[in-house]
Formats: sequence, C-alpha cells, structure tokens
Amino acid sequence: MTLTGCAANSGIIPMGGNTYMVSRQAATGFTGMGTLKAEAMREAYSECNKTGKMVKVLETIDAKPPFILGNYPKTEIRFKCVVEE
Repeated sequence: MTLTGCAANSGIIPMGGNTYMVSRQAATGFTGMGTLKAEAMREAYSECNKTGKMVKVLETIDAKPPFILGNYPKTEIRFKCVVEE
C-alpha cells in the first residue's frame, strides 16, 4: 500500500455558461508545476472530449514560490469546451 500526501485535486467544477475549473495542488513543495499543469489539462481535455469539443483555456492561476509551510505548488485552470474551428 502506498501512502501519498495531502494532494488536492478538485475534479471538474462547472462554473456556469459552459465554463469549468479544475485545480491541482501538490502534497509537498517538491512536485514540479509542469506536472500539475499537465494533469489538470489532461482532465480538462477529457471533460471536453465527452462532448466532442476542444478546450479553450480562459485563465490559469498558479501559486507563487517559495513553496514552503503549506504554500505548495498549485495550479488552477478555467476553461470552456468549444467546437473546434
């Protein structure tokens, strides 16, 4: 059995108007921001693929270093699912 830290993953949160939010937060300060962003984007693409649409990123919000004392790497992505042009 593997124990992981208290990583926080929001899942897909509907925000109304075909807009969604997904976030990822590391359990420690040693996880790279790129990994968190990639995981969040994969989840966003998976959500939009359910309806045959593409992701349009509206905003990204990242935690600022230093990553200590509970300020761990975190990314939040707000997006819409849109028809590919």
